[in-house]
Amino acid sequence: MSKLKSYGASFWKYRYLLQNLVSRDFKLKYRRSVLGVLWSVLNPLLMCLVYWVVFGSFLGQLRGGGIDNFMAYLMMGQLLFSFFNDATTASMSSVLGAAPLLKKVYIPKYIFPLEKCCFAMVNCFFSFVALIVVMILSGTPIHATVLLSWYPLITLFFFALGVGLFLSALVVFFRDVMHIWTVFTTALMYVSAVFYDPNTMLTAGSLAHRIVMVNPIYWYITSFRQVALWGKPLTAQMWAVCGGCAVISLTVGVLVFKKTQDNFVLHI
Repeated sequence: MSKLKSYGASFWKYRYLLQNLVSRDFKLKYRRSVLGVLWSVLNPLLMCLVYWVVFGSFLGQLRGGGIDNFMAYLMMGQLLFSFFNDATTASMSSVLGAAPLLKKVYIPKYIFPLEKCCFAMVNCFFSFVALIVVMILSGTPIHATVLLSWYPLITLFFFALGVGLFLSALVVFFRDVMHIWTVFTTALMYVSAVFYDPNTMLTAGSLAHRIVMVNPIYWYITSFRQVALWGKPLTAQMWAVCGGCAVISLTVGVLVFKKTQDNFVLHI
């Protein structure tokens, strides 16, 4: 209990630093952009259009068959997966990027991966404007269960934070992880059911179906679709899997980061 209080006090002490880092990244991202924040809305819309044309032609969506409200279905999967990818990729190199600062002043090292995850979540919230536009234009109904969408989003945030802490510690000692992670996330996208329904496209019990079912990202995306697209409450399995994966990821990430952080200065 005393350790938890000390961590809470440390976090509260550096809350303004966290806010300033998020604000700095936000300004840097859009500093030379003509469209500015609007790009956070246009980018997912354009990417969704590309996915719709490419994958929709294979899945029969352009001919009106397959998944109902496919554009909204696709956008939801794309936004959540993009958040996870952006958060973990940015977190991975956050400690290395802060090396000059860490060598001069004392700052809790966990602030940097945490800030990258917070920044990715801010961008994700702006991108949800694109989702609302797609749902309105496609005539997708908005259900009352959308109020439960906070749960898959919050648990995905902590899941990504745990992965980000783990990767940021690992990359300090093994730089090649950055290249491997890029390949891994590309493969991960195809087993996260971003643009297809595994229950209709894959044979139940097959190797491909089992891989999708054990992928935590699939459960976060499906849980979000459950409440925001299909108008159904979360099942007990969704509550358990989303929450359990977040707890396990964050626990492992914190333990690895805490155990290795004292040696960071020797390798950065």
